[in-house]
Amino acid sequence: MPTFEKLNLPDYSYKLKQKEKQYEIFDLIRKKYVILTPEEWVRQHFINYLINHQHYPKSMIQVEREIIYNNLSKRFDIVVFDQTGEPFMLVECKAASVKLSQETFAQAATYNLNLKSNYLVVTNGKQHFCCKIEHTLKKYDFVNQLPAYPKANG
Repeated sequence: MPTFEKLNLPDYSYKLKQKEKQYEIFDLIRKKYVILTPEEWVRQHFINYLINHQHYPKSMIQVEREIIYNNLSKRFDIVVFDQTGEPFMLVECKAASVKLSQETFAQAATYNLNLKSNYLVVTNGKQHFCCKIEHTLKKYDFVNQLPAYPKANG
């Protein structure tokens, strides 16, 4: 069984299976087993955190979807949508061994130019940074914790 670094995220009862010489982990969102990489380890722990600890609805989370930026195909890690279907939060996951840098934020911010989510999160499972984006003012502010999932108006 593979061993990964302890993360600064809650443990959970993940499902692993071995397929030939590699392991796969069950993805709660995609409802299938995916290859277990160090980045996927972080992504699945963060998804668990969003659903089971922050109470974000599973149905409003998408994982590893394609976006087009400057005619290039890119894939975001996690996007949470609000109840109107608008992007609420973009999460960029890195392996625990990857140091979070300005380059990591630039990658996530580039993806967000198309999505225009209100929050941007960058995590390596050990450190988590969250920014609130003010698109009209073209600025962002770091916040100390993840926002609560937005309630429906009315």
